[in-house]
Amino acid sequence: MALPPPEDVPEEILQTEIITDARSPLNGEPLTVAEYEELIAELQEGPDIRPRLSPELEYTIYLLHLRRAIRSVFPFLLQ
Repeated sequence: MALPPPEDVPEEILQTEIITDARSPLNGEPLTVAEYEELIAELQEGPDIRPRLSPELEYTIYLLHLRRAIRSVFPFLLQ
């Protein structure tokens, strides 16, 4: 059985290596760890992108979801 070359880094050492560089999930450019953490925090706290609906439309959607749930439990109702 042949041994790996001496310049080959063992997998155990690679698993404990601390990653000090990162890439942006938006455009792939290299970032430092601090910049990466800041970007991830900004993305998680981002603005609410749900569209604002009228209360009547939200209630109608709620009723449709409720109807679907009832129909899955009692398929013979609401025909």
